[in-house]
Amino acid sequence: MKKLTHSRRRAGGPRGMRGTAAVEFAILLIPLVTMVLGVAEFGRAIYQYEALTKATRDATRYLSEFSPSDVAYPVADAQCLAVTGQLTSSQGCSGKPLVPGLTSSMVVICDRVASSGCPGVSFGNIATYDANNGASSGSPAGTVNLVEVKITGFTYVPLGSFILSTTGLPFNNIATVMRQVL
Repeated sequence: MKKLTHSRRRAGGPRGMRGTAAVEFAILLIPLVTMVLGVAEFGRAIYQYEALTKATRDATRYLSEFSPSDVAYPVADAQCLAVTGQLTSSQGCSGKPLVPGLTSSMVVICDRVASSGCPGVSFGNIATYDANNGASSGSPAGTVNLVEVKITGFTYVPLGSFILSTTGLPFNNIATVMRQVL
């Protein structure tokens, strides 16, 4: 039997496949980078939303220690606390905002004295709940004061402004309501 020898290499061998891995990597790199950047932007949006939620919570907690009928009711301090995370100083509210784009005009404070920014919500003289019949008794249980701090009109702007270049992503109102001392 005659032994066959291969003196020629096939054209599709290792030399013919030399740039294939680089081309495949380049094709896969575009969607992978897009996915990684998308996940990073989504995480940044969640971080900003949570920072705004915490800001409203801190400002509401601060205002819950005061009566809205006090002469020195600290509305400006609470707005500054919601925006910068600090109370106002002698220069006013001049710190760096917790979230880029947040201004004190976006912070709305509602209580039993001033509730024009929160239509349809009652902030004082809330009726008691009767556990026996499972309904409201209709009679007030005294004055229960509530305070609400709300951030309205905030728009998230991504780092890569080419994604949402003109409008950004508007957040819904972010609000916190707490009971206020008398």
